[in-house]
Amino acid sequence: MDPLANANPPVRLRRDSLADMPATVRTPNYLPTDLKPGIVHIGLGNFHRAHQAWYIHQLMQQGQALDWAIIGAGVRSYDAEMRERLLAQDCLTTLIELDPKGISAEIVGAMIDYLPIEEGNATLIRQMADPSIRIVSLTVTEGGYFLDANTGAFNADHEDIRYDAAHPDQPRTAFGAIVAALRQRKKEGLKPFTTLSCDNLQGNGVILRNCIVGLARMSDPNLATWIDQYGAFPNSMVDCIVPATTEQVVSQCHGLGIDDRVPVSHENFRQWVIEDNFCAGRPPLEQVGVILTHDVHSYETMKLRILNGGHQLLANVGEILNVPTISRCMQDSDILAFFAKVQAEEILPHVAAVPGAKPSEYLDLVEKRFANTAIHDTTRRVAFDGSSRHPGFLLPSLRDAVASGPAPSGLALAEAFWCRMCAGRREDGSEIAPNDPHWDALQHIALASRDDPKLWIEQDQYYGEIGRDTRFGQDFSFWLTKIWRHGSRAAIADYVAQTSTSE
Repeated sequence: MDPLANANPPVRLRRDSLADMPATVRTPNYLPTDLKPGIVHIGLGNFHRAHQAWYIHQLMQQGQALDWAIIGAGVRSYDAEMRERLLAQDCLTTLIELDPKGISAEIVGAMIDYLPIEEGNATLIRQMADPSIRIVSLTVTEGGYFLDANTGAFNADHEDIRYDAAHPDQPRTAFGAIVAALRQRKKEGLKPFTTLSCDNLQGNGVILRNCIVGLARMSDPNLATWIDQYGAFPNSMVDCIVPATTEQVVSQCHGLGIDDRVPVSHENFRQWVIEDNFCAGRPPLEQVGVILTHDVHSYETMKLRILNGGHQLLANVGEILNVPTISRCMQDSDILAFFAKVQAEEILPHVAAVPGAKPSEYLDLVEKRFANTAIHDTTRRVAFDGSSRHPGFLLPSLRDAVASGPAPSGLALAEAFWCRMCAGRREDGSEIAPNDPHWDALQHIALASRDDPKLWIEQDQYYGEIGRDTRFGQDFSFWLTKIWRHGSRAAIADYVAQTSTSE
């Protein structure tokens, strides 16, 4: 039977309506009265609800981790709308799994509250200082870590960071709130909590430690030393494709018999790898498939370079050619040929195997996932924030390729596609709406680079030393000129026709 052909009106999602859900919908077998808080999560978007919250929910379904319930939090004004919607449905979330064989729904109840969004973050600080909280986790995007664009180090000169250092009891940022809560715990003789990044950054735990300790040092050096000595910041790698929620997703949810105002759709794949380094205990996550290890780096490198880097290979040229989704990009013979050649010749050679998976095997899995037509993952979503994603996902492969031999022509072409996309107009003449926190500056340089291509790679905040490499500069200039004069498909055809550098 078609799960979308539900004849009854959808049931409004609330705790007291779970028993009325269709029999095909999986629901929590635990009660909210069974749960006690153990985790505060900051930055509660779709990814967290489809990933971390799902793993905790699975443990709760087994009668475990009942004292690790999640309290949601945010520090930006736009989080208030999500808070209002989730509280209206008792913090429940419908997860819609988009399997090519058919969709299914599960209601996740691991979250029990969502803190108010307020200036100064007093409630958030007070909650994190509570001894019941043993993990504070974050998804604040790759660009939210206040890193110096040239060095990758903590940027103590950022306006928000300087404000938090000067006003440690009324901070603006999530990091300032964490420091304030840790200060309170130290004062009360409590242990620190583990602070866990769930963002796509290589060495995200190390980066997070540097941010928290660095900010604390600006106002209280003794506190910084205490956090550094007794706190824990595990590195982690997260992996699940979670598209933005659209009206189509809400309609799918209704078709499954559930009236959820903020459902989440996701692919039929998840992976979570965490460094087993916690200072205040942890749930038994290994019992629900999480990999606990002391070597996260290899998993991170494989995923960030092949999957996240692969997303950028597809999305930028997809936007230029007005191909609306990632799965449609995989069906486009030109885009697929470009993707496959760059991966095989310029990315995979610089990625090491992990237990149970060679880089080529992981690429095969990624190709199947990207080609999943049930996932309506837009090129626009994937192309968002290229100013963070290119330095994080493609430029490490570019640097390795330049250092190891012949110029990486395909990665140079990928950077040329990013530049061309930022010019703000597709090849069919339609407009590409602003899609980056630094869009105005990027568009200005992208347009100027049409006549002087090297202006783009002279953006030192993104390219640094690699932007001054002669071979890369020549290839980039050649491809950008080719794209403007003859179009993206002509550039791809020339690149695909090139003889492999390994032959």
